[in-house]
Amino acid sequence: MSAGRRGAASVGTTVLGITALVGVGVTVGLGLALPDTREQGEYARLIAVHPPIAWVAYVAVGVTALGSALWLWPRTRSSAWDVLAGASAEIAVVFTALTLVTGSIWGRATWGVWWAWDARLTLTAVLLVMELGYLALRRVPAPRSVRATRAAIAALLAAVVVPVNHMAVDWWRTLHQGRSLVRPDPGEAADPPFVAAMLVGFVAMTLVYAWMLWHRTRVANLEEQLEHEGLRAALAERHAEGRAQIEAEVAAR
Repeated sequence: MSAGRRGAASVGTTVLGITALVGVGVTVGLGLALPDTREQGEYARLIAVHPPIAWVAYVAVGVTALGSALWLWPRTRSSAWDVLAGASAEIAVVFTALTLVTGSIWGRATWGVWWAWDARLTLTAVLLVMELGYLALRRVPAPRSVRATRAAIAALLAAVVVPVNHMAVDWWRTLHQGRSLVRPDPGEAADPPFVAAMLVGFVAMTLVYAWMLWHRTRVANLEEQLEHEGLRAALAERHAEGRAQIEAEVAAR
């Protein structure tokens, strides 16, 4: 990458990071300004952050699956897709864990318990385990193509959980509340201030994800480049040692 392009990318990611930070600040501010509700009291303010965090967890899993599918497809196979999938999976773990944490805090106030074997909670926990399993597969020693292929298959399997998890509140009888934005009964829709805070949260958390993905992908590419350079240096050193040994044997004769 040329110096000009690197500079433009640096400016772009800086602007993205600042915008994401401002968005998170606005989201928190709008959330704290929300009124208490009769059913959930002050914990209803979590609507500003919990659904957006869960949304980013879904998006991150989706990007991992997309990168994995492009790696598996012979016509689009490239190490760049494998790197993208791995970077997005790491972010997915962070946001899925935060989804469980914020959901447990909300559940404690609403249901009276930190955890219940609710369909959506259980599926979210299963998704987190599958994401961790995906990252573990990437660490198992193997040739690059083998490692990337088996991880890609695991990513596609994990992605199947996302739509099932999303529809769990409609398919099964669960403790978890229904959809936050689109409700079958318009009378159950959230009040405008709650919807506005949640929508701002969606945008802000998506920007945070984009910023994190940009930098994690960049670091992964640098790590891969360093690994290749180290391998080349090691091979050159071994070749030099071999030549020196051969020259010494010839001189001894």
